[in-house]
Amino acid sequence: MWKLFKKIIYILLLVPILSIVWGRFFNPIMTIIQAENYFKYYKLDRKYIPINQMGDNILKAVITAEDQNYYKHSGFDFQAIERTVKHNQKGKSIQGGSTISQQTAKNIFLWNGRSWIRKGLEAIFTFTIEKVWNKNIILERYLNSIEMGQGVFGIEAAAHYYYNKDAKDLTKSEAAWIATILPNPKKYDPKHPTPFLIKKHNRILRQMNAITLQP
Repeated sequence: MWKLFKKIIYILLLVPILSIVWGRFFNPIMTIIQAENYFKYYKLDRKYIPINQMGDNILKAVITAEDQNYYKHSGFDFQAIERTVKHNQKGKSIQGGSTISQQTAKNIFLWNGRSWIRKGLEAIFTFTIEKVWNKNIILERYLNSIEMGQGVFGIEAAAHYYYNKDAKDLTKSEAAWIATILPNPKKYDPKHPTPFLIKKHNRILRQMNAITLQP
């Protein structure tokens, strides 16, 4: 019985380690979130591309919208978390405080939902990929795995879904629109924007020029 228990523990420890090593060099075959969506909608629209084929416009737009301190922090942006808590306490709207690194950890290794267990695992994976991968790898994995609509995953699939073109060919405005809907792509549509989305799009468009990408 004890030997079986030890084997189970070894497997539970080995799988995440191998997944992180695999992710250092390759995109995931299928994530838990993608599998959940496939069995729910019977659709999986995705196309993995390297970061150098994504185009600067979408890289800058997403960093502007989701994590402007991306290149400055080590996975956790405590200033952003503090601002988010203060904003949410006002009760006007709910904002998330997760960095791109945290979202990547969730998208690649975990599942949707809110629980202390998932948040704890997310923190562990975030810390680990920041040490084992680099910023460009994390950003590439994020942009290839992020959910962009019902059964649509990744920036390349989103570019074709919304604008019928490759991600590298997106204009600044188109890239900003895709970044605008990231918090809830199943709810929002860049082709039918609300006044709130228009305001957010214009802000992203103004601020994205200040983002300097890493080589």
